[in-house]
Order: sequence, then structure tokens, then C-alpha cells
Amino acid sequence: MYLRHLQVTDFRSWEHADLPLTPGPTVLVGPNGRGKTNLLEAIGYLATLGSHRVATDAPLVRHGCERALVRAAVVNDDRELTVELEITPGKANRARVNRGAVGKPRDILGILRTVLFSPEDLALVRGDPGERRRFLDELLVQRAPRWAGVRSDYERVLRQRNALLKTAGKRKGARDDPYALSTLEVWDNHLATVGAQLLAARLDLVADLAPHTSAAYAGVAPDSRPAKISYRSSLGEALPAGYGRPDGERADPEKLSAILVEALAEARQSELERGVSLVGPHRDELELILGEAPAKGYASHGESWSFALALRLGSYELLRAENGEPVLMLDDVFAELDRRRRARLAEVAAVAEQVLITAAVDEDLPEELTGTRFAVAEGEVRRA
Repeated sequence: MYLRHLQVTDFRSWEHADLPLTPGPTVLVGPNGRGKTNLLEAIGYLATLGSHRVATDAPLVRHGCERALVRAAVVNDDRELTVELEITPGKANRARVNRGAVGKPRDILGILRTVLFSPEDLALVRGDPGERRRFLDELLVQRAPRWAGVRSDYERVLRQRNALLKTAGKRKGARDDPYALSTLEVWDNHLATVGAQLLAARLDLVADLAPHTSAAYAGVAPDSRPAKISYRSSLGEALPAGYGRPDGERADPEKLSAILVEALAEARQSELERGVSLVGPHRDELELILGEAPAKGYASHGESWSFALALRLGSYELLRAENGEPVLMLDDVFAELDRRRRARLAEVAAVAEQVLITAAVDEDLPEELTGTRFAVAEGEVRRA
């Protein structure tokens, strides 16, 4: 899979950019603040319908404009598709494939798959659990686009259940009100059904991703302690032994749904008191472990960078093994890495079907990465 062409209009700092692309390495070189990252962000948005930098669409639209447009030609197995996304803050975004409208923007998911490594990825190691849950869910969608719908359904059910808990917890006598309790049971079942699907998918994903991540970490930091990942569920010991491990059994959504219903019933009193859902995938954690200690709080700066890089390289290898190569994007990261980590990342990038790289200066780039060069200046990108 590779991008043959990228065009953006009124996206971030770009009034317009037109970028012809080819397989192999492509490097965007220019001073910081000139819009290099914005171009990779536009590509990532087409692939995931989300930004790795902001949570809302408003910052993606150039100041003073109503909407932004991102269009790309994607080649996969000698078949080319043109995918287009119109981003309008405060309104529903619109998507097209080969100039024809699609029902929902998420219908374009899967046409383009990407793996992006950027300075923001340090948050995967040092940030709160929500960063790591988002990492897993975004990788799930890259693996199979249908998980976008499951994730959306779970978030909707969780919001509605939390609203009910908050309201019921404040009402006098609500905890003994048969109607309030029966309504809560209905939402318990909804949360358990959708939550079990998401939980099962995450458990299987971590089991599949774990060996790739450990191998990638050993490659970039061979002198460090071994790294591993595991999934810690809010279900605790109620989760069957072996789930979420490479050698464990595959997760069964029906079994997990029944376990979730029981756990929600046990937590009900505490949930009513606090007005929030205390059990479910939204409370889970992807554990990152170095040796016998958690990476967060114990890893050095270099180890944290290595673990973040290993998660992305592991993701790349997993997607590559299952569905063909995704587009690899490296955003201004070589300047942050030492010689060994640069060399390891360059090895992977050199053999990727397509890798898009940003750098402030040519000196930040390993010599192995020869390819197409573009110079990025204020409002202009041109072949170097």
C-alpha cells in the first residue's frame, strides 16, 4: 500500500498543498513551524478519522475558513482509489471515494492504513491509561474497520449509563426504586454486550502485538531490560486465566459479557454513590513492563523513547503480517534518537513499501534513507 498523491486545502496552516508521492522513502525537510507535521497529520486523519495532536476538528481548519479538504490517491494491490474528506467543525464531516459520496465518514476506514511515530508518542509510556487505551483502539480499527462502530457504540452506552447513575445517585430513595434499578439493569446489559466485544478484541490484540513489541524493543535497546506488554482488566481475577497472553486462549465475548454483568451488579452500590461506571473497558490498562517494573515511573528517558518506538514498530509489523504493509510515517523523531535507535529505525524504514519522514535539517537523517526530498517553506512544498 502506498500514497500516490496528497492534496490539502485550508488544512491547518496550508491554504493549498499538492504533493506527488512514490513508493520508498520520502523526506519533507524544513524549519519547525512550516507545516511538515500538518501534512502527515492530514494523512493520518484520512486513515483514522482522528488527529494524533488534538481531540477536536476545529484546529484542523485554517484560521478564517469554514472547512478543510484532504484528498489522497491510495494504491493497494495495483488498485487505485481516491479518498476525500471534507472537515467542517460543528457539522458532520463528508467523505467521498472516487468522487462518489459514502454514507458515513467511517466508511472510508481501511482504504488507507498508516503507522505514525511522533514525539507525542512519549505519552504512551509516560501518560495516563487513556493514552494507551486509545492506542489499542486505534490499532484495532486499523486492523479491522468494523471496530470503529463497536468503539462508538460503547462510548454512547457508557455516556448514557453514567448519566443515569449520576441522576439516580442524587435522588432520594432511588437506590431502592424498582423502576430506577430495572432501567439500570437494561443499561448494564447494553454495556456488558458491547463492552465484551471491545474487551475481547483488545485482549486478542495485545496477545498478538506482544511478541512484535518485545522483539522491536530488543532490537532498538539490546542492552536494556526486556520489555513486555500485558492487559489489565477492571474485571480483575474474574477474568479467565490466560486471556490477553500470547499463549492464552482467544477471548470469548459471550463469556466476557456474563462476567461483566456480574461485575456491574457487584459494583452497583459504589457506582450509585460515585455516579460513574467503575467496571468496563474504559477502566482497563495496557501495562508496559521493563524487566519486572512498570515502565511508567521507572524507565529512563531513553528507555521510554525505546518503548514508544517498539509499540509503533510492533504495530507496523503486526499490520504488515496480516493485511499488507501500511504507510509508515516518522514525524521529526530522528533528532530525538541516539545513534543505535536511529540505525534500527532506519533499517525498518529502508525496506518499507512507503515511508514518509519529516526533519528540520538533512543532518538529522540517517544516510541509509535516500529517497525523494521535498523542501517545505512557509506555505510552499517543492521538490528539492
